[in-house]
Amino acid sequence: MSIHRVFASVFTDDLEASRRFWVELLGFTVSFQSNWFVHLAAPDEAALELGLLLRSHETIPKPYRDVPRGGLITVVVDDVDVLHERAQARGVRVVEAPRDMFYGQRRMLLEDPAGQLVDVSAPMPEATIPEL
Repeated sequence: MSIHRVFASVFTDDLEASRRFWVELLGFTVSFQSNWFVHLAAPDEAALELGLLLRSHETIPKPYRDVPRGGLITVVVDDVDVLHERAQARGVRVVEAPRDMFYGQRRMLLEDPAGQLVDVSAPMPEATIPEL
């Protein structure tokens, strides 16, 4: 058996609001869009994919339609602080403002319109990485 592709999908009640979050704030591009599903890809790396799926769609079993908890999606970018300013200007819920983490990443946490926790991180310059 070979694995050819893996991507996660976020369940959402508002497909358009979720699309705007991932496209306008984080820079994903839309590869496919219907009235119940949006497929996104990173503009410079098509293999970095994410799906947005209408929570109420018939393909999702009813017991699995709840708001997600217990996981997060990490997006690694060049500059967390620029995205933090953009998120604030757009009224995005910032769960945790950017801060330097002990493992060498500058990170902030956002909540997308579907309630999904999103870790936006950038590598810190090596000189600023604290010793473990």
